[in-house]
This record gives sequence, C-alpha cells and structure tokens, in this order.
Amino acid sequence: MIQFHRHPLSLPKTLTLGFLMIILIGTVLLSLPVATRGAHATSVLDALFTATSATCVTGLTLVNTALHWSAFGQTVILFLMEIGGLGFMTFTVMLFLFMRRRMRLSTRLLAQESLNLENLSQLNVIKLILLLSLIIQVAGAGLLFIDFYPRFGLVKGLWFSVFHAVSAFCNAGFDLFGNSLEGFANDTYLLSIMSILIIAGSFGFLVWQDLLLYPWRHRLSLHTKLALTTGTVLMGISVLVYLLTEENLAQLAPKLSVGQRFMNTLFMAITPRTAGLITLPYNQLSIAGIAFTMFLMFVGGTPGSTAGGIKTTTVGLLTIQSIATLRGRRDATFGHRRFTQDNVFRALTLIFVALIILAGATLILCATQPLPKSSSLETVTFEVLAAFGTTGISLGLTPHLTFLGKIIIMFLMFIGRVGLYTVMFSILNADRKQRGYRYPEESVLIG
Repeated sequence: MIQFHRHPLSLPKTLTLGFLMIILIGTVLLSLPVATRGAHATSVLDALFTATSATCVTGLTLVNTALHWSAFGQTVILFLMEIGGLGFMTFTVMLFLFMRRRMRLSTRLLAQESLNLENLSQLNVIKLILLLSLIIQVAGAGLLFIDFYPRFGLVKGLWFSVFHAVSAFCNAGFDLFGNSLEGFANDTYLLSIMSILIIAGSFGFLVWQDLLLYPWRHRLSLHTKLALTTGTVLMGISVLVYLLTEENLAQLAPKLSVGQRFMNTLFMAITPRTAGLITLPYNQLSIAGIAFTMFLMFVGGTPGSTAGGIKTTTVGLLTIQSIATLRGRRDATFGHRRFTQDNVFRALTLIFVALIILAGATLILCATQPLPKSSSLETVTFEVLAAFGTTGISLGLTPHLTFLGKIIIMFLMFIGRVGLYTVMFSILNADRKQRGYRYPEESVLIG
C-alpha cells in the first residue's frame, strides 16, 4: 500500500503564500468593472500592480487613485492597506482572540514569524496593540475630519478622513487628492496630524509592546532602545540635511512662511523612510536632496512595522559594530548589552543581498526602460529604492513602466514588505538545521 506523506510548508513559505493570496484576491476585486469609474474593467496587470502596492503599503501607482477607482475600488484599496499594514497574521490572531479559542502551536509560530516577535509569550500583547492601532486610526480620522469637513462636507470629508488616516498610519502612501498632499503644503495642522500617524505606524509591534508595558516593567528591550535611538538620530540628521541642501525649501518662499516651510521640511524628513506622501514633487529637489532621499529609502523604518528597506536596527547595529572594530574592540555593545555574532552576520548578509538585488533591478530597468539620457540612472535608481523601501515616492517613472518594469517593481515592493529573509528562505528552500560538522577555520585578507 502506497502511503503519501504530507510535507507541511515552512513558515517563510506560508507567510509568502499568505501575502500572495491577499494580493491575488485584491487583483480580482480591482479587475471588476464596478471597481473603476465608468464601469470599465482595469487590465489584470494594472490591477495586480495596484493590489501589490496597496498590500505592500508602498503607494506607487500606475493610475490616479482619485480619478480611476470608484468608491468600491477605493474601499478595496483601503482594506488592502489595513491588512498589509498590520499583517494578515495579525487578523488571524485577532480572530482567535475574539473567539476565545486557543491557537495551535503551528499558528502561534507563524504569527511569531510574521510579527517579528522574539518568543511566543509576546503574542499576549497583540490584542492590546490591535486596540491601540484602532484607537490611533480613529483618533487620527477624527482630527483630520476637523480639517476636511469645512473643505469637502460631511460624507466626502468623513471618507477622506478615514482613508488618509489608514494610509498614513499604515505608511501606505495612497491619497484621494490626485497629487498626494501638494495642495496642503500651507496646512501645518494637517501635516502635523499626518506626521504623527506616520510615526505611530512605523514603530512596529515590539517597540509598541515595550512602550505600553514600560509603566509596569520599567525597562526597554535592546531592540527598542536601538530602534528608537537610530530612528531619532536619523530624523535629526534628515532635518539638518534637508535644511542645508534645500535651504528650508527656498523654492516655496513666495507661497509659504518660514514656519510653514520648516514644517514641510520636517514632513519631508519623515516620509522618505516609509510613508510616501509628499507636499512637493521630488524632481524639484536638488541633486544632493535626491541622493539623500535615496539613502533614507534604502534604510527604511523599524523591523516589525509597515516599513521596508534594510531597517533602522540593521544600520544601527552595523554602525556600532564598525566603530568597535575600528577601535580594536572585540565586542559591539549598546545599552550595557553585547550583540550576538549571529545578529551581525544576518545584518551584513541582509545588506549584501539587498545591494545585489537592487543593482540587478536597476541594471535591467536601465537596459529595457525608455528613458531620457540626461537623468535615466537617477530616475531608475530612485524608483527601485522607492519600491524596495515601500516608500512610494517617484520621480515620474511609475506610469511609464514597461511590462517587465512593472514586474520588477512589484517584486521589489513584495520583498520590501514581506521581508528579504522571508522571501529568500522561501525561494531557496532554506533549512535552518545546522550540519553536524564544520570545516577548519582560516582567514583571508580584508581591505
């Protein structure tokens, strides 16, 4: 008698397939005639691109979200942003908690992998974090409604408030104005609310957990300390660099006051690492400003959040490790703790693989995409980093992507959101079991 053995999917494969399933469902819904204004069906590829961008909370679009999609289509995008932002496993955990049912160990392990949690016991705070996420988005929508109601009336103002509160908190970059927030550059109140929502959504589960439990624990984990420190330093550097390179957005001086321009500069320092909402086209920035924006998109946000990129903790860890190595020290320490060698190896591998993928994508796009010769490399590199960092800012290339270009950008958005390690483990059938033997150790010359 022949017996068939089930081979359960690994956690990375399950997570990868889960996100693909959400994108597929979104593609089908956005392909329906009811999803577009005028009841004309959107091509499958354009619907797939939009569903990928929304689920991966990126914000790169081939069509104008406000003009192309109907109320149904915009609602689909809203739900894709929410699911993609919080993670589909978060809603699975929420369902189990709501039904008061105990999750199987495999489900708990999958949730742990999806949310970047260190151990299973941390799943207990997910209910609290979900509640906090809901409160922040509802409060954000309420504060935005104060600004939108006089402009758009009750129904439209309420819908715009909800949509943009979700888009900002999930760092998705979608808007219903047609030109992002360019029409609100003089609205300091709106930019302040959007900035707070973006920052709140970019913290990640582990950071929120530590902050919520701090009144009882009176301590923060090494991850939270490093994430907050690196994020704060990057924020300060970003504001300073943009103040210098753009002269506090001197090009907007005839329209905006000094204080309003500083608010726009501050908003610009927040959005490139994850959010994708803009108050002025980035092709109006200086070359130095564009180059620094590329760096911010490559770094991204906090692990476990909606951000893409290599993450702030990776940059912080390798910075500390580099300083320790250059000073002749054996260990890299921070917050009276020593980083493990496995941490350092994973960080180095992440950056190396990311650079290889980004270089390959840039090369293919430069070779296949019709571009003006004067700024082709700059435009393509910016687009590639925006997709990988799930940022959604573009220099104008997105609507003109070829078939191959759309596929490449979708792949970059996907690995940026799901995680480079998760996708690579899925593709390469990675086995975390170690071999029972090791070869002799030997060094090579470095530098």
